[in-house]
Amino acid sequence: MREDLKDPEFKAHYQEERQALKPAMRIAELRDQKGLSQRELARLMGTSQQAISRIESGKYEGFTLKTLEKIAEATGMRVKIEFIAA
Repeated sequence: MREDLKDPEFKAHYQEERQALKPAMRIAELRDQKGLSQRELARLMGTSQQAISRIESGKYEGFTLKTLEKIAEATGMRVKIEFIAA
């Protein structure tokens, strides 16, 4: 992996994919911290367990503010969005 990361193109793609996984991982982590199954979170959000599975898969690209707010509300949290230097 260290060798691969020396390639600028590979490194850029790797960082892009890693960044895309962060929301999915955070949502799964939050759900676990709250002691909720995917099915329970889905019920609280008014959606299906399959939808939660897709969101947590890391391949989901349809995050909207509304979806994030529903997740936050269902878990007793709030959404905070911030911009940071690249």
